[in-house]
Amino acid sequence: MKNRIGIALGPQDLSAAGFADAVNGIADNGFDSLWISEVLTSPGPDPLIALAAAAHIHPKLKLGTTMLLPGRNPVRLAKSLATLDVLSGGRLLVTFVPGLAAEPERSAIGAPMRERGRMIEETMPLLRRWWAGETVDGVQVLPRPVQDPLELWLGGLAPKSLERCGRIGEGWLTSACTPAEAAAGKAAIDKAADAAGREVDPEHFGVSIGYSHKPLDDRRLAALAARVKGRDVDPSTLVPVGFAAVRDQLEAFQAVGFSKFVLRPTGFDGSWREELAALSGAVGDLQS
Repeated sequence: MKNRIGIALGPQDLSAAGFADAVNGIADNGFDSLWISEVLTSPGPDPLIALAAAAHIHPKLKLGTTMLLPGRNPVRLAKSLATLDVLSGGRLLVTFVPGLAAEPERSAIGAPMRERGRMIEETMPLLRRWWAGETVDGVQVLPRPVQDPLELWLGGLAPKSLERCGRIGEGWLTSACTPAEAAAGKAAIDKAADAAGREVDPEHFGVSIGYSHKPLDDRRLAALAARVKGRDVDPSTLVPVGFAAVRDQLEAFQAVGFSKFVLRPTGFDGSWREELAALSGAVGDLQS
């Protein structure tokens, strides 16, 4: 099984020089990919624009995004993703997420929570048909992606999200969960895939893990607690503190069948290059 580690940049990475330094640092330290998450009301950059800039900065680094599908025009989305895949030479990685339920993000997305699953269900088949070269409702989308197919992963931990991933997704990237919860989610996805007469590649299961160098403050703990409400989970255990804890968590997820990881560094002092070099020294050998 191919174990790969990508790095997600947060809202602190807004200067042009800092962004370029981080992109090159990710590649130079042997990490697999750069990831930009989409949260409309955060200070973070637009993922497609940021990844287009990263594609120019580095010619080989893979480019990943956990992005919103609800609220987007399907034709524009198909064209934007295909264009980025073409201009990056087929380096794009896409995970669709339904988006956060808390305000103000809930209103900013512009799609009611109860409708977001339906939007994902309706849009993903359209994207695949356009990227296969079909004309749908009189519309053809060009250019076509370099990757054939351009795989679409899904996020989400709710039972409906897991069933949907097994039925129509090519992979699953989860977050804010324990290894036991991830293992149960993977089993649910495999069951749904089997019921649909298909299989999700065993190597297409991943986890996004935010880590810190100091214990979380009350604000971040409260935000995590809201996300895990109703689950028997201590929110403080979801964000490892220090490189040793990051390594322990990666190994725990590997032990239950996960091989793709996105690490989100927060709260570090110094430069991105220093942080990434130290992180690579701590966990880089877990890639294979």
